[in-house]
Amino acid sequence: MKIEGQAALVTGGASGLGEATARELARLGAKVAVLDLNTTLAEKVAAEIGAEFGDGRAVACSCDITNTDSVNAALDKAAAAHGPARILMNVAGIGSAKRIVAKDGNPAPLEDFVRVVNVNLVGAYNISRLYAAQCAKLDPLEGGERGVMLFTASVAAFDGQVGQQAYSASKSGLVGMTLPMARDLAQHGIRVCTIAPGLFATPLLKELPEAIQQSLAASIPFPPRLGKPSEFAELACHIVANGHLNGEVIRLDGALRMAPR
Repeated sequence: MKIEGQAALVTGGASGLGEATARELARLGAKVAVLDLNTTLAEKVAAEIGAEFGDGRAVACSCDITNTDSVNAALDKAAAAHGPARILMNVAGIGSAKRIVAKDGNPAPLEDFVRVVNVNLVGAYNISRLYAAQCAKLDPLEGGERGVMLFTASVAAFDGQVGQQAYSASKSGLVGMTLPMARDLAQHGIRVCTIAPGLFATPLLKELPEAIQQSLAASIPFPPRLGKPSEFAELACHIVANGHLNGEVIRLDGALRMAPR
């Protein structure tokens, strides 16, 4: 699919990998809706994109992907500004680290597991089903294609570390959903792929002490550095542009395999 001129949705678009993806889509000519719970940051990113690439190129939408009413309101706002979206970048997500049995002997709180899975997996499915239902009604482009959807998993889906049960389960769910969703939506001309990033220089990771950041970077075989959000964004946009990529999960990790802890 040619990105230029298409309407795109980016969840978690106010920071980190989502922000980089929103900016790259705009650079390539897409009209971008920045969806995020943090409305202030989303508006800031949208304003900066507009200043760089022209007014109207981006719009900020407050969105809780776990809430259907919130998602529908965001989709309506985005469509009013840019028309129906053909591109959905699912980047929003949260993390957690809880041992099943804590040091005090108590079990991990079930609420923590449910919260992470609800945002990362159920939330991504929620906005995807609503987007797909709208996208399936659009006129097909060349080759019968109507849309492209991306999920953001993690290497933790394959190499989850101690304490990452909730996070790994949620990201594994996205990996497991990729192929059946691609098969399901093939009849509508909507492609589905997933990126599983490794260690990236996101705002959250940059909050760690510099020594820890360097240690994490050194664990990556090559290149021995943290991934750049722009590298994630470039791959995400390549997936949109490459019409034969479908039903695939791509690790983007510098050959990293996570240790148990």
